[in-house]
Amino acid sequence: MHRLRLPGDVVSVVGAWTLVSYLDVDESGRTRGGPLGEDPYGLLIYSPTGHVSVSMMSSRDGPEAERYMGYAGRWRLDGGCVIHDVLVSSHPHLAGTRQVRDVVLDDDRLTLAGVSLLGGRPQRRVLTWRRV
Repeated sequence: MHRLRLPGDVVSVVGAWTLVSYLDVDESGRTRGGPLGEDPYGLLIYSPTGHVSVSMMSSRDGPEAERYMGYAGRWRLDGGCVIHDVLVSSHPHLAGTRQVRDVVLDDDRLTLAGVSLLGGRPQRRVLTWRRV
């Protein structure tokens, strides 16, 4: 397991990644399926020019707004975190925001984690990606 910190680590992240899991972890450490359900699909692309594109969707039936989430923008590494500056998003409230995630690289697995307030309580969202 390798926390990404050095400028050379950028090369380790560049490329395409497929979503393995998207979990919510509550304050007590309990995990449950994230907003896209048990078997989400997703593709994350980090370009060497600093662009990022994320597309994720649920495998379950439901209204389209609940099934898909995507955004694109710019990315960089900073002190063990990856920063996504969102330019466009399927969720308009995310456009123009900065999304900061802890980042860990373990061979061909990339884990991104951050805290969101859900129902007024902090939830840690953990996304695991596998290199394509």
